[in-house]
Formats: sequence, C-alpha cells, structure tokens
Amino acid sequence: MDRVKSTVNNMIKSVQYRRFPLQRDDEPNRHVELKMADDDEQADVANANDSPTYRPAHRPGGAGNKRFIFLLVLGFVVVFTVGYFLGNVTLKKSEARLSGCLNQTGETTAQSVQTTAQKTTTTTTVAPTKQQDKEEEKDDGAVVDEAVRGIPTNWNEISRLLDNKFTRQNFERRFNEFDVPARPAGSQGDIRVANLVADEFGALNLEKWTDVHYVQLQKKDSARPNVITYNGEEFKPEGYLAYSATGKVTGKLVFAEYGRREDLDERKNVEMRGSVMLIKVGKISFAEKVANAEARGASAVLLYPDMRDRNYDANSPLYGHVHLGSGDPYTPGFPSFNHTQFPPTNSSGLPGILAQTITYNHAQTLLREIGGPDNVGGVKDITVEVNNVLVNTEIHNVFGVLTGFIDPDEYVVVGAQRDAWGKGFARAAVGTSVLMELAKAFKDLVEKDSVRPRRSIVFASWGAGEYGSVGATEFLEGYLTSINRKLVTYINLDGVIMGRGGFIASASPLLHTLLENTMKEVNSPLGGSSSLYDMVGRSDWEEKVLRPMDVDDTAYPFLAFAGIPSISFHFITPEVEEYTYYGTSMDNKDHLKFSTNQKLEEMTVLAAKMAGRMALRLIHNHLISLDVDRYLEVVPVAISSLYIHVQRLVQEGQLKGVDPRWLSNAHGSFMRATTNLKKAIMNTDMTEDRGARFINEKLMTVERNLLSPYVSPVDTPFRHILMGRGKHTLAALAENTDPRELHTQLAFATWTIKMCANAMISDIWQNDNEV
Repeated sequence: MDRVKSTVNNMIKSVQYRRFPLQRDDEPNRHVELKMADDDEQADVANANDSPTYRPAHRPGGAGNKRFIFLLVLGFVVVFTVGYFLGNVTLKKSEARLSGCLNQTGETTAQSVQTTAQKTTTTTTVAPTKQQDKEEEKDDGAVVDEAVRGIPTNWNEISRLLDNKFTRQNFERRFNEFDVPARPAGSQGDIRVANLVADEFGALNLEKWTDVHYVQLQKKDSARPNVITYNGEEFKPEGYLAYSATGKVTGKLVFAEYGRREDLDERKNVEMRGSVMLIKVGKISFAEKVANAEARGASAVLLYPDMRDRNYDANSPLYGHVHLGSGDPYTPGFPSFNHTQFPPTNSSGLPGILAQTITYNHAQTLLREIGGPDNVGGVKDITVEVNNVLVNTEIHNVFGVLTGFIDPDEYVVVGAQRDAWGKGFARAAVGTSVLMELAKAFKDLVEKDSVRPRRSIVFASWGAGEYGSVGATEFLEGYLTSINRKLVTYINLDGVIMGRGGFIASASPLLHTLLENTMKEVNSPLGGSSSLYDMVGRSDWEEKVLRPMDVDDTAYPFLAFAGIPSISFHFITPEVEEYTYYGTSMDNKDHLKFSTNQKLEEMTVLAAKMAGRMALRLIHNHLISLDVDRYLEVVPVAISSLYIHVQRLVQEGQLKGVDPRWLSNAHGSFMRATTNLKKAIMNTDMTEDRGARFINEKLMTVERNLLSPYVSPVDTPFRHILMGRGKHTLAALAENTDPRELHTQLAFATWTIKMCANAMISDIWQNDNEV
C-alpha cells in the first residue's frame, strides 16, 4: 500500500524538471534545473489565482461543479488503479533485474542505491538514456528509478568504470604519439604537440580554448657562444641556464658541494666574495643554488652532474633555468598578453650573477686544477662569459573543459607541461599522455556511462614549463580575479613516473586526506593485492610520502601565488627521489623504462588511476574533498616556533612593544573557526544545493585567505604565509632578528591568520567577533 501511495503521489505532484543533454559546439548554451516547487512558489500561484487581474476562461457553476467533482473522483480512481498495476509490474521487473547483482560490498545494487542516498557525500546526478530522453520529452514529470536504468549511482561503480578506461595498450599508443625528437618552448615541435592536443579536445567535443601569451625566454646566442676559460684553455659548453645574468667575470674557483646553505657554512674560512663556485647538481633546485652563492658574494656559478649521483654520459650537456620564481620574470605579477604595456620591472627572483652548466668531464678537469673536491680553492684565473639573449616568444596554453551539471562554475584543473629542452620524455611526453587519457576517460564516463559530475573539470596543456612554469603562471596572472574563487584544486601531472617501488607527493594540507584515501584505493606498483597505502606504510605514511613543494613544481604557483589547493605526486625508485635525466638529452623512453624496471606502461596506468580518482572525488562529491582539519596539524607547529623566537627576543629586551600572545590569540581564532566550520558541515544537509554550496565556498576560502595581502606580487609573488617564500612567512619570521621589520611583519602575519579564521566562520554581519 505504501508503494501504491508513493506511486500516486509521484504522479500527482508537480515536478519541474528539464533534461540537460550533452552540449555540442553548434548548440546554444543550456542549463540544468531540477527543482521541487517550494512553499514560496506555491504561494505565488495561490496569489495569482486570487488576483483581481487573474480570470479563468470559464468558471463552471451549479451542475457544472457537481459534474466537475464527479470527473475528478473518477479520474482519481483510474489513476489509482493504473498506478497500482504499474507499480507492481515495475517492481517485479526491477527485482528480477537486480537480483544477484552484487556490488563490491556484497549489497544488491538496489540496496547500494539506498545506502548511497544516506551517505550524502557520495551521491551523483545521473542522466537518462537516449530512449528515455525521448519519452521524457513527452512527459517532464516522469521520475524513473536510476537503478532500473542500469546507470551507475555509487562511488565504487563509478570509480571502477573510470579505472577500467586506463590500459597498457592505450599508453603505448600515447607514448608513440607524443614522443617527438625535440620540443623547446615555442618551437615547431612544441606547436605540433599543441595542435595534437587541441585537435583531440575538439574530437572529444570538449569546450576548447587556447590561451596565447608573448613571453621573454632567455636562449643561447647562436653568434656568441658562452665560454669558460682557465689556464689559457677554453671550452664552449653546449648546455646553458636560462635567466642567468650576462657578461664576463674572472675569479678564484671554489668547490661548494651541492650549494646548500649548510654546504656553504662549512666553508666559512674560504673567501667566497668574487669567486666562481663549482657546484654539483642535486638536492635543491638550480635557482636555489645560484641564489645561495650570490648571497655569499660569488660572481658566477658553474653547475655539473656528478657521476656518483647519477648515471650520466660524462659529456652530456645540461639545461635548466635559474629564476627563483615562476612565470615571465620580466612581467612579474602581470600577464604577458600581446600589446599590453607594463612598467619595466624585473622579478626579484632573477639572479644578479652569472650561471652556466658544464659537463662532468669538464668539471673533473677543473677539480684536478684545485687538487680535488677536498681542496676547495686554488685556480685564480678562471673566466666565465655568458652571452644569452632574450627572445620574445609566443606560447600556447591549450584547454579542454568538461562542464559540470550542478555547479558548473566550480572546477578542478588537471594539467601537464608540453615543452622540454630535448625529448623530455619523463615530464612532457608521459604527463601529456596521462592528461589526454584522463580527458578521454572522463568524457566517456559522461557520454557512454551516463555519469553526471557536479563540477567542471579542466584539462590544461601548459607552454614554456621548462622555463619556470611560465605558461601556467601567466594564465594565473591573467585570470586570477576570475578563477580564484571558483577553482577548487589543481592536480599536476608533470613527472608522475620517475621510477618504481616508491611514492612521494607534495600537497596543500587541505588535500592530505584526499591523498591518503586515494592511496588506499590504488594498487601497489609492486603487484599483489596490497594498496599503495600499504606499500608505503600505514603508521607513518606522511613522513615517508609528503615533501615540501618545490618552486619549480607547476603546482607551486597555484598554491603559493593564487591560494588554490594543489598537489603533485611521483612514483619513484626507493632512496632516489629524483629522475636524474631531467634537462638532458638522455631523458628518453629507454631510460625511463630502465628506471621503472621495464614496467613503464603499467606504472603510468597506476598514475592515471591516482590522478583520476582524486579528480573524480573533487568533481563528484556534494562536500568538496578539502579537509581543513589537516591545517590544524600545520598551523600550531609554525606558530609555536615563531612564538618561542618572539618570546626570547622580548625577554632579552631586543623586541619592544610586541606581545607573544598575539600569536596565541591568532592560533585560538583559527582553532575555533575550524571547529565551527566542522559543526556547520555536520549540521548541513549536503544534498541540499544551497547548503552544500555555502559550506563549499567556506572551504575554498581557507587557502586563499592564507595569502598575505600586505606584500607586493612583484617583490614577493609567493604570498602564502605557510607555503610561500619571503620575509612574510612564519618560517622566515622565526629566524628574523631585525626588531623593526619583525614587529611589522609579525602584525601582518597575525592578522592574516585572524582574517582567515573570520572568513571561515560566517558572513560578516553574523560574525560578531565569534572567533
């Protein structure tokens, strides 16, 4: 009887529903609306009927009223009878269809649907089949059981459908497609790959867009090569470092290991001012090595690969860049659009000294001149000449967009760089291959499997990545005001495969829980039934997996410049946390296959599943998968170190007018705001769109509001007070001993934390200093 009543009620209720078909390029924009008439709308209808300006065409009276009542009762009986029989027939058919169809947890699909409805964070919107499309065009009021349609309705089903789309054979084909001889930024090879990407986005019927920038890239001067001269001999290295200072200097050669601060501290008795530092590649970025050398007064840096660290050809040239930043360093904070006029400003991350790469054999010759690496200095007549030139270069960012069905203006970006110094197989070819397979897989989920994601997903192919995430940063600088409140997360695909048997990742704390859960769902690269999470170790996975995000990571400007939660991950060889062939001609398919024990395609399938499942969670769930609790593990540690430092300076009388309790109060505000946000999540029906959107918008403000509003994007582009770079960060303040500067920066940092807390708690008129 309950089923009969439900059937009748569904037939009588007025349901406003419009189908959302797949939008094609030649069709106008359409929108989805699924809405039950609420009390306000019903009141409007009632008022319309009572209005003096509203008159029906005919108002029956007398016998007409009796006839009308009789027909209404008769109609109700007919509807009741038809509904009863239809309900029973449909139920029997659906039970016969669903019996024995068990999902992964052993429930029937019908039970799974019920369970999924209760778990509000894993419910998706689904679309009708083509036949039902036609039927529903006739009757918009029809509501069909999704389980009967055979459309996936729970997370396990949808994620397995996605996983099954990634195959070894597909990646073999992709590698052949994107393995080109050379693709420097803006070259014909780069443009060829960009066209391949754009054409496939069009073939997939994604919304396609190309973002063009005109940037200054520093390249070698073909007429005047760079030259190294010592003891009357000279050699002209083939490799070079983009964004080096140019000119000619002579100085004493000093060996400085990896160029880290601790390496330079060990050489305090060695005169470094005016020296030419010989530094090994590895441990930190090229730009950091040069910046550390410049801080010690060096006039030039020579970088070389040590054969004990990496299996190089001893004469292999090495390429890279030394801009301690990202984007076009000659338009810092501004987009490099064509014909735009900006002030002649240089990035603060540009080095003021010369930098050049040399081969291992050349380095050994120099080391012999100074008596080996243990004898740090000796040669006094080494000369370095760098003649690099700036070239105005057109670069393309290529996008394909799969529009969401409920919150299309919220989107997740998945991206990979497209250019490389040479073949660039590990970063550019593999990353682009994974990007395109993800685009195809998600399109298939929507078109063939009838999955309807809530949010949009953007597939991005970046230009000029080798020069310091130039394409990605210029995109952010150009459209930050449009995207920073709507871009949910950035997932980086550069270098996802660097080896086999290990795994590392760099991510915003907001994404640590998503990363952990995804690691539990993806198989171990070593085979067997264990998960990636089991392989790295359950109890201390964070210590083994998580690494600080490097400035050369394409995800870094999204996180530290734009305040967008971002993540990069890499399958590695245990004990080796880098792919040693980056920036060389040896970065090819054969070397990467060797690094993965001939399991390259299988490893790439795992990487695609890893990125795909994270993206699917982010566009699928009612509640965006951002866990603010994880910042409660990061903020207290950073504040504690700074508090101890400030308290000591206050006690010693070096810092006046400052109270360490400023930090305690800011920490307390952040804690209370986080607690209140968690309560709001628990008390909100996340299946109700307005409530879900309100909560999600609060979650999306957290990262953005940890950017300091008090620093210039020209001088300090990475404004994040925890993950950024500069004097404004909590880590830098914990080492600052300048009373005046520390006083000011401490006030700014404290208020940044409190503003972040205020943004989490409520709207401004409801805040009332609650935190």
